[in-house]
Amino acid sequence: MTRTPPTTVTPVRLWRWHSNPLRRHSDVVEAWIVLATWMLAVFGGAAAGLAAAETAGAAFSARQAQVHAVSAVVTDGAARTSASGSGYADGRVWATVRWTDAHGAVHTDRAKVLPGVPAGSQVTVWTDRAGHVVSAPVTGAAADLQAALTGVLVAPSAGAAVWGAGWVVRGRLIKRRMAEWDEEWKQIGPRWGNLSGGRG
Repeated sequence: MTRTPPTTVTPVRLWRWHSNPLRRHSDVVEAWIVLATWMLAVFGGAAAGLAAAETAGAAFSARQAQVHAVSAVVTDGAARTSASGSGYADGRVWATVRWTDAHGAVHTDRAKVLPGVPAGSQVTVWTDRAGHVVSAPVTGAAADLQAALTGVLVAPSAGAAVWGAGWVVRGRLIKRRMAEWDEEWKQIGPRWGNLSGGRG
């Protein structure tokens, strides 16, 4: 009795990249779309993250150049406790401060100070070019960390956006191919049935 040799199963993972009679032009296009989507999602996401980190770092540097620290005097005693019950409060309270700029002009504004600071105490506040009190700029390691975190958040978001766009294009291509198969089957199906009936 002759034994039938085992059937060799051909791997089909990369069949779109190999020439075969069943491969269509749309299959090749789909393969390139998948490859381009992967490449753009990985490298495009990384590039977007680096660009976002550099932009954030430049923004921190620009703001630091627009503000400067001055020594001011508290003109009225600061409250001993913060009136804000928000969980976002930093524990400081508002007080009126006065300072003299480099041109000799006297400015008065409200600034956040530690609770219970008595009148006449000197505090450091940050002001802009218009002479208004502003929040302290982010500098040093804190600026580097925030810039890095910005890049880390932007990179996967950009990659996911590219991936989603590529998947939408691929889905439309698959839908179009299925429609083409339906049209071809409408033409071949009846003849296939006739051939099968004739053999019987």
